[in-house]
Amino acid sequence: MATMILARHGRSTANTSGVLAGRQRGIGLDEHGHAQVRAAAERIRGIPLALAVSSPLQRCLQTTSGLLEGHPEAPRVQRDRGLLECDYGEWQGERISSLARRRLWRTVQEQPSAVVFPGGESLAAMQARSVAAVRRHDAEVEAEHGPDAVWLAVTHGDIIKSILADALGMHLDLFQRLHVDPASLSVVTYTPSRPFVLCSNTHEGDLSWLRRPAGRRSRRSDAAVGGGSGPA
Repeated sequence: MATMILARHGRSTANTSGVLAGRQRGIGLDEHGHAQVRAAAERIRGIPLALAVSSPLQRCLQTTSGLLEGHPEAPRVQRDRGLLECDYGEWQGERISSLARRRLWRTVQEQPSAVVFPGGESLAAMQARSVAAVRRHDAEVEAEHGPDAVWLAVTHGDIIKSILADALGMHLDLFQRLHVDPASLSVVTYTPSRPFVLCSNTHEGDLSWLRRPAGRRSRRSDAAVGGGSGPA
């Protein structure tokens, strides 16, 4: 029952230029993206982090570094290709405005489970490997640090949307209903009975309530009927 904070990288130079960066090298954060990450870092500064895992792409590594800068208990950082951006194949490097005119675009919007990017990856395969990666890390964190441990995963928008869809029990064809902004934070707790999505796409607010006080029992695997009393 460890708890995972999912962070999307801050705004990148590709985001502002309207290009689908994909796995291209040399795509870093712009000035506003760095500011977004500094603000997000303040939100998690009061949380002991057992682990930080990042996509190996530059914009995510910059975000991870910024989130952990000055953290009083900064953990070790692992790079995991399971959290790598979707392989968009021939779409990579193209302008979003141009891609939106292609026939496959409608399928991406309406039936993502059927999408295989030309020369690239299917969205179903992207979801399978990213969910497997975070569930593996979550189990390892709990085994090593206990059920109250909190850890950080820094990755990309479509990856986070697919992980949240899985945690919510949503079919992949519904994952476009989710929205994940640059430098936003989402929180998921996996339990023996089900995942709990504690928040998604948040931009403000101290998350130190994720740190459970000594002597307080860990979150239950059962849902709180009526909604419960919330964090202390």
